[in-house]
Amino acid sequence: MKRILLYILTAAVLLSDRAPAAIREYWLYKSTNLLVDTNVAELQALIERAKACGVTHLLLTDSKFSRLAEMPERYFRNAGAVKSAAAAAGIAIVPAVCPVGYSNDLLHSDPNLIEALPVKGTPLTVKGGKALLLPPGPPLLKGGDMADLSLWGWKDETVIAQDGAAWVKDPGGRNARITQKVTVTPWRQYHVSVRIKTHEFKGTPEIKLLTAAGSSLNYDYLKVERTQDWREHHAVFNSQNHTSLTLFLGCWDGSTGELWWDDARMEETAFVNLVRRPGAPLTIRTGDGRVLREGTDFTPLSDPLLGTQPYAGCYTVWHQPPVLTTPLPEGTTLTADWYHGATVHDDQAGICPSEPRTMELIRDQAERVQKLWQPAAFMMSHDEIRVWNHCAACRAKNQTAGQLLADNIRACTAMLRKVNPSARLYVWSDMFDPHHNARDHYYLARGDFAGSWEGVDPSVTIVPWYFEKRAESLKFFAGRGHRQVIAGYYDSDPAAVREWIKAAAPYDAVEAVMYTTWQNNYRDMETFFRIAREAAGK
Repeated sequence: MKRILLYILTAAVLLSDRAPAAIREYWLYKSTNLLVDTNVAELQALIERAKACGVTHLLLTDSKFSRLAEMPERYFRNAGAVKSAAAAAGIAIVPAVCPVGYSNDLLHSDPNLIEALPVKGTPLTVKGGKALLLPPGPPLLKGGDMADLSLWGWKDETVIAQDGAAWVKDPGGRNARITQKVTVTPWRQYHVSVRIKTHEFKGTPEIKLLTAAGSSLNYDYLKVERTQDWREHHAVFNSQNHTSLTLFLGCWDGSTGELWWDDARMEETAFVNLVRRPGAPLTIRTGDGRVLREGTDFTPLSDPLLGTQPYAGCYTVWHQPPVLTTPLPEGTTLTADWYHGATVHDDQAGICPSEPRTMELIRDQAERVQKLWQPAAFMMSHDEIRVWNHCAACRAKNQTAGQLLADNIRACTAMLRKVNPSARLYVWSDMFDPHHNARDHYYLARGDFAGSWEGVDPSVTIVPWYFEKRAESLKFFAGRGHRQVIAGYYDSDPAAVREWIKAAAPYDAVEAVMYTTWQNNYRDMETFFRIAREAAGK
């Protein structure tokens, strides 16, 4: 027994004295727009601060990296000033390319390349030269005017009736939701609208369509203001393979203030964010199955508002859709098979990986970024890919989500090695990490992302960022032979970097740590790097 106790005590001492990770580089993340002169001065000042912190690398992102062909001379002068400042500070610039998850910047060149979900068999009837949705039956929602809340399936006790509206006051952290089961037809597009009013409301009002398994079919933010008069808000979703859903109007995180809901409606709709490209075909059939010819049997159809508002590459959740016009006789019945784009959260749009045009755009971006920066490294921006593997181009490959992503990262890696054979390559961890987002049931992706990591060459350095699973993630990628750069901070406690470095101690290939902020917040930069150096024993 004494020997066992002595062994345990000795092991504990050895573990407590375990050498810290071999951190050799200190990185800084910065997202900016170098077309704006004031941003250049701000970045130059940040570089000087970073130099004093011993920063060695600057991971630089700029939406204009996807639009270099359109940039005026001023942009390139500004980039040159930043490049000179970084060189003088001894800091290497690592530009971010290959925006496969957050693809809006690439999509400005061709909004139809957004990954698109299929709609099957939309019923249309010709009236006055227009093919319109068949007259609806009973309303899809009962009690949408909120005059009788008993018509809804159930509600939280925090929701009560007031003056013909559903009212929430000071929920105090409790759920505040009103729900109703709705019947839908599989693989159709639906639109939900509701009027919302708030007064000093702290919380996030949401429209959610949930499946029986609890998965959501829509993720766009409503962007309700803390105080606003009655305003109509919208959600659009694809029913996918479901026949029954639960509609939630409510709030999961409300604390104080007042929130009202009224005039909720749900309808089937057609051609909102209609996508037109080879991998997203439009097929119109008559009732007897005859396929109509575009340009002859009906006027060419497209959505002029797809990815254009407020500027190219931005998508609105709801707008008035285009209408199919045709010379066919009055009363002719038709069905439409088509595809629509889908966004997540704040207009995040993902690009289709299977259209040849996509890789052409990515290659063009990389070549222009290479010419501008002449970097020693590239960051591949495969990150939080939330709409994936739905369109005909993707489905034709008959691959899982993971296999499709593995092929894409291989293609991007090979392309960058041709653009700059000596450049080191980096990639965010999440979509290749089974402990993070490389899994099944991820947002609106079709299929399981498992196995995506098989496409990441061991020479590619991984940038893990999931703090809660840091030990599992670091071990997983170390076991696959990857070098790693820890992406820390994330606008939280700068001292948490100690836990990252402690978790990385067993792995010599964890060679760097990065101050990563999504809020353009650099107030903790000096503290973060001081703590990181102390934890690394530097």
